Amino acid sequence: MSSVKPSKVRKRTLYAPWHIKNKMLNARLSDELRSKYGIKTVRVRKGDSVKIVRGEYAGVEGKVTSVNIKTGRITVEGVFRENVKGEQIPVKIHASKVIITSLNLDDKLRKERLESKIGKVEVVK
Repeated sequence: MSSVKPSKVRKRTLYAPWHIKNKMLNARLSDELRSKYGIKTVRVRKGDSVKIVRGEYAGVEGKVTSVNIKTGRITVEGVFRENVKGEQIPVKIHASKVIITSLNLDDKLRKERLESKIGKVEVVK
């Protein structure tokens, strides 16, 4: 049984082990990728192309430039804000607020895992 107390939920996400924090970095796949691979979510990686769907920067598309496992946030190419000094700072966006539009398949293991799921799961619309 999991807690409904907000302080305990925040504590569990903050002090979660790395293998659980990795799962918190999952993002939804676009409709085309979902129908191709038969899965709804996949972990965001550097080099993936994403579209921001929530917040101030909704509608912006770009490549993922960095992924921070500790905070559960990603930075997207072309999404900046200006700080007090006038410098351009990359905006950190939570992984759940983006949709992956194309995957970075440079990693052979990631490619094999995704291709092994093709045809195994039926997508119900």
